[in-house]
Amino acid sequence: MVGRLQPVLAGVVTALVGFASSFTVVLAGLRAVGADPAQAASGLLTLCVASGACALWLGLRHRMPLAIAWSTPGAALLVATGPVPGGWPAAVGAFLLTGLLIVAAGLIPALGRAVAAIPTPLASAMLAGVLLPLCTAPVRALVEVPRLAGPVVLVWVLLHRFARRWAVPGALAVAVVAIALTTTGPARLDAAPVIALTTPAWTLPAIVGLALPLFLVTMAAQNVPGTAVLAGYGYRAPLGSALRVTGLATVLGAPTGAHAVNLAAITAALAAGPDAHPDPDRRWIASVTAGIGLALLGLGAGAATALVLLSPPVLVEAVAGLALIAALAGAVSAAVAQPDAREAAVVTLVVTASGVTLLGIGGAFWGLVAGWLMLLLFRRPTAPVPTAPAPTAPAPTAPAPADRRGVGADLPASQQS
Repeated sequence: MVGRLQPVLAGVVTALVGFASSFTVVLAGLRAVGADPAQAASGLLTLCVASGACALWLGLRHRMPLAIAWSTPGAALLVATGPVPGGWPAAVGAFLLTGLLIVAAGLIPALGRAVAAIPTPLASAMLAGVLLPLCTAPVRALVEVPRLAGPVVLVWVLLHRFARRWAVPGALAVAVVAIALTTTGPARLDAAPVIALTTPAWTLPAIVGLALPLFLVTMAAQNVPGTAVLAGYGYRAPLGSALRVTGLATVLGAPTGAHAVNLAAITAALAAGPDAHPDPDRRWIASVTAGIGLALLGLGAGAATALVLLSPPVLVEAVAGLALIAALAGAVSAAVAQPDAREAAVVTLVVTASGVTLLGIGGAFWGLVAGWLMLLLFRRPTAPVPTAPAPTAPAPTAPAPADRRGVGADLPASQQS
C-alpha cells in the first residue's frame, strides 16, 4: 500500500513546492508588463491548468516523469523588462509568439540546434542578469520593512540548511502570517477563480525585446536543463513531443495571460528521482499527480493575487528573490566557467542587469548582443596543439613465450581489446 502511494505523495509534494516557491515571481512578472490584478490572477490560473494538462497528457502517453511547470526565469525576465510599447496587449502578443517559437523548435530540429548554438556563457550570463535585480529584493526588504522581512529571511536560511526543498514554501508561510498580522482592510480582489481575455497585439519592440528573450530563456533555463535532469535519472526525454505540447499550451493560454509553459527544471528531480518510487517505471505517476495538483492549486490564483496585493511590494519580491537564489548561483557559475569567454559573459550580465531600454527594446536583448560582439571581437583563437612526430617502429624481435592468460592479459583492463 505504501509503495502504491509513494509516487502520489511525491507528486503532491512536487506540486506544492513548485507552486509555493515561485507563484510570487509569476505575479510580479505579469504585473510588471502591464497586467491588472484580475489579468495577473487569470494568467496564474491558466499557467497552472495548462501545466497540469500537459503533465497529464505527456505522462500518460510516454510513461515518463515529465514534470511540467511555468517558466520561472521567464517570469523574472518580465520583471526585468517592465512595460513594453503597446502595453499589456503587446505583452500578450509576445507570449503567443513565444509559444509559436517553442512549437517550431519541436517541429524543426534546425531551430533547436540554433538555440543550442548560442554560447553557454552568454546564455547563462543573460539569465544571471535577468535574475540579479530580483535576487537583491531580500536585501532591500530587510532595509525597508525589517520587521516583516527579517523573520522571512531567517526561516529561509534555517530551512535551506536543514530541509532545503521547503525553504521557499516556509518563507512564504511566514510572509503570509506577517501580512495577516499587520494588514487591515479587505483584499482588493475577489478570491474566486477568474479568466480575463485580452486581444493580442504585436509591436516590434515587444517582439524583439520580450518574445525572443522569453523564448531563449525558457529553452535555455527550463527545457534544456529539464531534459538533462531526466537524463541523469536514466530517462531519454521526448523533447520534440514535449516542446510541441507545451508550446501549443502556451499559444492557447496566452490570451488569458499565460507567459510560457515548459518542462520543469527546478522540481523535475522530485518526480524523477528515487524518492518518487524505487521502480523507475512507476515514477510517471508522480509527474501526473503533480500536474493534477498544480491545476487544483490554480483555483486559488485569485486568493494568491489578493494576498500579494495586501503586502508591501518589496516583501513579495523578497520571497521571489529567495526562490531564485539557487538559479542565480548556477547561472553565474556557468557564465564564468570558460576563461576565454569570461569578459564577454560579464558584459552580457552587466548590460542585462542594468535594465536599460533602447529603441523600446529591453536589456536582455541588448545584453546578448553586447556579449556576442565582445566574443567576436576579443576572443582569441585557440592555438593548435603541436603534434609529436610518430615514433619509429622498433625492429621486429622474436615473440615472447605465450602466457596462458592470453594476449594482453598483463595490460590494465581499460587497455585490453
